[in-house]
Amino acid sequence: MAWAGWGAGASGAGSAGGPSKAFLWVACLGSVVVTLVLALDRAPTALLTGVAAAYFGLRAMGRFGPKDPT
Repeated sequence: MAWAGWGAGASGAGSAGGPSKAFLWVACLGSVVVTLVLALDRAPTALLTGVAAAYFGLRAMGRFGPKDPT
């Protein structure tokens, strides 16, 4: 029996077209907030969350990742 989890063939996680723009913007804003809090605490992980914020922002603007055909 084949495993039907995430990424397994045509019914996998990517079959629905990926995350919505709204989800990406919420993830971006959440990452920015966490980055600011960590930066204020001088935590070294602020750099990692800053990279995540940049990634989600670029994905939300359509500059990175799969292109929307519409």
